[in-house]
Amino acid sequence: MVGSERAYSMATRSVAAAQTKEAILRATVELATEKLTVEIVLADVAARARVTVQTILRHFGSRDRLFDAAVAFASAEVVTERAAPVGDVAEAVRAIIDHYETRGDWVIALLGQEASNERIRGVTVLGKQVHREWVETVFGPQLGNLTESERAAVADLLSVATDVYTWKLLRRDRDLSRDRTEGRMRLLVDAILGSPAKEN
Repeated sequence: MVGSERAYSMATRSVAAAQTKEAILRATVELATEKLTVEIVLADVAARARVTVQTILRHFGSRDRLFDAAVAFASAEVVTERAAPVGDVAEAVRAIIDHYETRGDWVIALLGQEASNERIRGVTVLGKQVHREWVETVFGPQLGNLTESERAAVADLLSVATDVYTWKLLRRDRDLSRDRTEGRMRLLVDAILGSPAKEN
């Protein structure tokens, strides 16, 4: 009986620790949408996550390790958020818009820091690779019958049409609704797929 109570107690503590860790990571990602990464201090994260700085250090050891963990945490969620059935244009556009509605402002904030922060540049370079791979995978059937040069050109255009900056231009700068933004992006994608680009 004592053994089972101890196991239950350990399991409860483990769950609580995991929840605390996730709260800290989410707080870090949220703060990165509001200010420059270099401006975020552990006290900010602690206040947002409703923990102490010592709790953060106990879980992550240092500010740098916290930020590395936050990037890994957000990156793992990004893969799930962007998932769409291969070849389904409507679902691909819906999924990427949903993703940008959740992460777009954070990504734009990171991109604004990539020229001056080597750590952030590593994140954004990876993000650009992930986006290109997403385009080539999700639109794979539409790209499959093209020549190599046509495929590269069309993938370039699809990458632009579904890029976070395109979302920002429509959603933030033009102040369009989420649905209108999705509609405009879908028009772009359909136009590109309807008339494959030719290399000059």
